[in-house]
Amino acid sequence: MAEKLKTSETETDQDFTLLAPTLEKYASVPGSLITILQKAQDIYGYLSQEAIMYISKKTGILPAKIYGVATFYAQFRLEPIGKHLLMMCQGTACHVNGADRVIEAVSEHLGIEDGETTDDGVFTLNHVACLGCCSLAPVMMVKTADGEETYGNLTKDSVVQILDEIRANDSGEVKA
Repeated sequence: MAEKLKTSETETDQDFTLLAPTLEKYASVPGSLITILQKAQDIYGYLSQEAIMYISKKTGILPAKIYGVATFYAQFRLEPIGKHLLMMCQGTACHVNGADRVIEAVSEHLGIEDGETTDDGVFTLNHVACLGCCSLAPVMMVKTADGEETYGNLTKDSVVQILDEIRANDSGEVKA
């Protein structure tokens, strides 16, 4: 049976049994909080308040300390992300090759800024320091539950076309 966390006011539907093996292995190991948080985020997509409280309960680490770590490191998210996480490279090569124009096109087309998610929950936009694909600059990586895809040599037009194709594939539309 799935273990659910009962808080003072509500009960969550988040299934913490998926996190149990990680907690069994690391809960009592000093310095393992980041590993636990990374695994929790991998499982649930973000660190919910309920997950943080559950980790606190199982590790004995105060929720305030967990929040402190989760908010200090940029890798952690406290809000759900869209089905497609758009990581827009802002490294030197991408910057020199027009990443700002590509990012502007994405923001305008989707109506979101860095760190925001579209109202329909399909896309979340994140600016990242470097994706390590400098020869393909400017670059965008799209992460989903199924994996990730990298798109290079982007222009304002090509990135809008890619986003439209992703959205069409999600809705089951067939392109002629």
